[in-house]
Amino acid sequence: MGKALAEASAEARAVFQEVDEALGQNLFQLMCDGPADELQLTENAQPAIMANAIAVLRVLQHQAGDAPVPFAYVAGHSLGEYSALCAAGSLDLATTARLLKLRGQAMQAAVPVGQGAMAALLGIEFDEAVQAAAQAAGDQVCAVANDNAFGQAVISGHAAAVERCLPIAKELGARKAMMLPVSAPFHCALMQPAADRMAEALADTVINAPCVPLFANVTAAPVSDPAQIRTLLVDQVTGMVRWRESVIAMRDAGVDHFIELGGKVLVPMIKRIVEDVASESLVEMSDIDSLLEMV
Repeated sequence: MGKALAEASAEARAVFQEVDEALGQNLFQLMCDGPADELQLTENAQPAIMANAIAVLRVLQHQAGDAPVPFAYVAGHSLGEYSALCAAGSLDLATTARLLKLRGQAMQAAVPVGQGAMAALLGIEFDEAVQAAAQAAGDQVCAVANDNAFGQAVISGHAAAVERCLPIAKELGARKAMMLPVSAPFHCALMQPAADRMAEALADTVINAPCVPLFANVTAAPVSDPAQIRTLLVDQVTGMVRWRESVIAMRDAGVDHFIELGGKVLVPMIKRIVEDVASESLVEMSDIDSLLEMV
C-alpha cells in the first residue's frame, strides 16, 4: 500500500516519512513489506490507511501545480473522518497519525478478544437491519454500526448476540449475513472505554476550522466548528457511521463528483446510493493523471 506512489513521487515519500517520525516506527516499511498480520492490527492499519490517503492528496495537489484542489466538502468513513479532517487542514498530519494510533489501541483494548464481533448484512434495508439487531440483542449489545448503502449494513456487539442476529436477518429478507474477520466490535456501545480515551486525547488536541465543511459520520450533516468536531469525533467511536445518509446529503447539497483518495471501497458504496453523480477512486499515479486530464 502506497509503495508505487512513493516510488513515483517525492511528495508521497514525504508524507510517509512524516508519519513514521510522528509514530516513532517504520510504518511505511510495514505497509510495503508486511507482515500482513502486523499491518492489519488496527493500531497500525488506521494510521496506514490515513497516510496513504493523504499521500494521494499531496501528489494530486502537486500535479495540479500546487493550486488548491477545489473540493466543496470532505467526508470519511469511520477512521477516514480523520483523513478528511487532515485533508481540510483541521488536523495536521503528525497529530492525525498519533490520534489514529491511539484510537486503534483504545478500540482493541476496549473489549477482550473473542467477546465482540461484527457481521455484514447484505440485501436488507436499514430498518430491517435495525429490527434484526434489536431482536438479537436481548440483554447484550447488538446494533447497526455502519449504514453503508442501500441493502448493505454492518452490525456490531457481543459475539453471541451478533451470531444470533444472522438467522433473524435472513428471515427479514437479508440475501446474505456473514461474520466479519475483525479484531473488535467497532461503532457500538462496547467501545465506550475507547471513546473515553479519545475524549481525553482530543481535549488536548489543536483542531482548526476546516477549509471546507466536514460531513460527519454520526450526524450526516456538515460541520466546521472545531468544538463540534471534537465532540463528534468522540461520539463517532460508539456511534453509527451514517454513510448512506451522508452521501445523499452531500448530493442534495450540490455535490456531483465524488473523489475517493487512496482506496477503492467507498466508490462502490456511492454508486449504490446515488446514480446521478460521477465518482472515482484515486490510488495510483495513473489515476491522478487521468483525473487532472479530465478536469
